[in-house]
Amino acid sequence: MASDNRSIVDGLRERLMDDWQILQNIFNLVQQKESVCADPALWSQEKLIEFKQPNELKQLLDLSINEEETHTLSEIEQICQQVIKYSLKTCHGRFHNQLFGQMDPFGLAGAWLTEALNSSTYTFEVAPVFSLIETEVIKTVCRLAGYTNGDGIFAPGGSSSNMYGLVLARYKRYPDVKSTGMFGLRPLAIFTSEDSHYSVKKAAHWLGFGADNCIAVLTNDKGQMSLTDLELKIQEAKSRGSEPFFINATAGTTVLGAFDDITGLADIAERFGIWLHVDACLGGSALLAHKYRSLLAGLERADSFAWNPHKTLGVPLQCSLFLTRESDLLTRCNSIEVNYLFQQDKFYDVSYDSGNKSVQCGRKIDSFKFWLMLKARGYAQYGHLVDHAIDMSRLLEQKLRERPDRFRLVLDKHEYSNVSFWYIPKSLRVSSKEETPEWWTRLYTVAPKIKEQMAYSGTLMVEYTPLSSRKLGNFFRMVLTCFPVLEASELDFILDEIERLGELCEY
Repeated sequence: MASDNRSIVDGLRERLMDDWQILQNIFNLVQQKESVCADPALWSQEKLIEFKQPNELKQLLDLSINEEETHTLSEIEQICQQVIKYSLKTCHGRFHNQLFGQMDPFGLAGAWLTEALNSSTYTFEVAPVFSLIETEVIKTVCRLAGYTNGDGIFAPGGSSSNMYGLVLARYKRYPDVKSTGMFGLRPLAIFTSEDSHYSVKKAAHWLGFGADNCIAVLTNDKGQMSLTDLELKIQEAKSRGSEPFFINATAGTTVLGAFDDITGLADIAERFGIWLHVDACLGGSALLAHKYRSLLAGLERADSFAWNPHKTLGVPLQCSLFLTRESDLLTRCNSIEVNYLFQQDKFYDVSYDSGNKSVQCGRKIDSFKFWLMLKARGYAQYGHLVDHAIDMSRLLEQKLRERPDRFRLVLDKHEYSNVSFWYIPKSLRVSSKEETPEWWTRLYTVAPKIKEQMAYSGTLMVEYTPLSSRKLGNFFRMVLTCFPVLEASELDFILDEIERLGELCEY
């Protein structure tokens, strides 16, 4: 048995350098234009996806993992080809299903390099260049936000970034919670708009505040948090014996792309002594905009904010930042004594060991791909691309208005690059007097049926969603991003294709 084991290990060792050839093979696969479909010339020729139901995919792909079964390099390449064939091509220019879209090639180059170097950003010792790069990116974003002495960290997604805000706010108010817990405290109340991201309520559960203490605030006609209702909810919470401690503003809501009035919220937060956090995971890219920077007016007054450059800007997933205007609060809040990793008697400046201010230990290098993009183009160019994406969204609204019998906007004008609308098929085109509750119920079935046609045709992908805060059923929600850099004619294709697919359905 021992000799068998040794021969197997020796064989692996001898073949190992040959196994590295798989990287070149896979690189060649990805380099093929049809693998990612970023080229506009391919958008009409190649499908976004060869959609199959789960049981069909299980028949087409051998997903089993076995103890003794092995595969050659050629077979592994074939497996990867199958994975590409049946996967969604999110770089295809007609993918508008999520808040992210096509990648910037410089970002993908950065992601490949960090994966190949396979390090972690907890200490300068194991990530010397990347530690400096993360520090530089955070310093630059803090400056753009108006944080004179700010600090930050790259986090594994916007939900985690929002959690950082809650943890810092609690620590700032009650530093002893770090060691003794929340025993004996009054209920701590969190306030967020009814259209905000679900991560805030989920964080209230995870962090021990309790989901019931995450209080939903009404929104106005634009989807912005009502300042009047917020003050009312704060007073109501105080009268119940709760302690208001956290306001979550949203800069770019998931569905409507609405921006809360940060300046107005900052006034209320200061008056009541409450931490103000801005969830700018979607709309944070307006930091770089030239025409639309005012969407984030007042951000410098927020105590913290979250931003996902993988949304809008085209940084490869994932890339998420948490920033705070407090210079050392992250470290004081999150650091503990870890003698085997964060030794203080190292042979270099340990201030670059960022791991102890993170809730994680091992942490992927998400800063480099973003930094490389900024080095390649300069952030002014991205500002123009953000402006273009928003301008194209306003043009899409205009094109929808020009087809009033077939399309209807949920909002007459959105603030960001989101556009929400209904398609009205021929069978449902009636006078306004005939738009009964039954008619609306039928209209709400249209988007899901067209979405099914999109999936099977592979020609277009646009998300649909209801909006419970407004008691609205399903409609299309399209979000434009910096990449692809669309031309106006592409918007016409999108509407034409929705019409074409819509008339294939029965309602």
